[in-house]
Formats: sequence, structure tokens, C-alpha cells
Amino acid sequence: MTNSEESKLSAFRFAEGEVLLIDKPLTWTSFDVVGKLRNSMKPLKIKVGHAGTLDPLATGLLIICTGKFTKRIDSFQAEDKEYTGIINLAGSTPSYDLETPIDKASDYSQLNDQTILDATKQFIGNITQLPPAHSAIKVNGERLYEKARRGEEVALKERQVYITEFIIKKIELPEVHFRIVCSKGTYIRSIAHDFGKALGIGAHLSQLRRTKSGNFDVKDAWNLQDLVEKIKLQKPTNQE
Repeated sequence: MTNSEESKLSAFRFAEGEVLLIDKPLTWTSFDVVGKLRNSMKPLKIKVGHAGTLDPLATGLLIICTGKFTKRIDSFQAEDKEYTGIINLAGSTPSYDLETPIDKASDYSQLNDQTILDATKQFIGNITQLPPAHSAIKVNGERLYEKARRGEEVALKERQVYITEFIIKKIELPEVHFRIVCSKGTYIRSIAHDFGKALGIGAHLSQLRRTKSGNFDVKDAWNLQDLVEKIKLQKPTNQE
């Protein structure tokens, strides 16, 4: 940690309101991160919330708001997001990612680079997508992934999202490395699933990292444990 980071932390006013950028660890839920930070701030009695959920199997930028800045969560969530990741064309999974095993293998041997590059054009601009059944959306007070894990079928509602950029960075079949810039509420897992359909095969998301949200960049984010250790040193007398 640099001296400037140390200085910035010592000047934090959590109750007055702070925006904390976290590089979310793999397998952690967004709620896990909020809980960890809230617990570390417990002596200070600070309100904590996050702006924009990341799936457990995703890493990267998670915006945490404290104190009075929790009122700004909606505005932060409304910003466009940037993601990088890998789409695997070896087959589809029920969860559209690695949470569940491949249920239908694909023969991708006939695909070529140009076909894959051309398929991205179908996903630029306004598109309609279905959220994954294994998602955190609530239906009748219960999250969809809880119903999906019990094998219950739920009627999903289509949503419109906007894709500004869909760039293929590298192709090493069956893996396709990408960068996407999109509007809020976009499910990259659904794009991966639908991208496979556009190619006539099954596909799933095997890696995802959120790199930007609005003007915030993961390059400026804290390692979670580093931040927790520093917060524990924050004294209540620093609060108004």
C-alpha cells in the first residue's frame, strides 16, 4: 500500500459518507463483502451498502457506499459498466456459467475466427435478454437462484439492455476472450449463452471481471482484507 493510500484512509469519514472501491474476491457474494465491511465498522455504527451486484464467480470492481453516501447508490448503479472475461464454446450450462456442469456439449470444430467476430455484431445496441434462472432477482420475496437450485421453473421476464462495445480480444477455441461495455442490468452470463446460440452451439461464461463502473476503475480498488485491517484502526473520534 502506498503512502497516499494510507493518507487517504486516515482521512476517511465513514459516517459523513465515503465511496470505497473493492476488488471483489472470487467466490464471495456482494453481500459477503458488505457484511465483512459492516462488521469491521461495527464499533463505528456505520451504514454500509453496495452499488451493483457481482456474481460469486465474478471478480472485480464493487462499489461500496457508507454513511450518507448510501443515498447515492441508485445513481452509481445507473452508470455503464465494463467487463472482461471468457466465453467457453464447449457447451451450455443451466446457470450459464461454471456454477453448474455442462449439460449439453458442443462441436465447435467448424467455427472460424471471422464467424465468431461477425457474431458480436448481433449484440451491439439495444438488445433483449432473459436473466439467468440462477440469478439474484427476487420473485415473491425469494431469489431466483434459490428456486433454481430446488429445480423449480420460474417464468422469466425479458429486459432491454444496451451494449456499447463487444470486443473479441483473443480466440483460443473453445475459449473466446472478450471486453464488453454495457448498460446497467446487463447479464453477461446471458450474453455468453445467447452468443453460443448465435453461433449455433452451446456456450457458457467461464470467467468474468468487472473493470469499470462509470468513472470508477478497478485499478483504484482496495484489496478487501487490506481495507478491513485499516478500517479496524479507524477510531470513532474521527467521525462527526
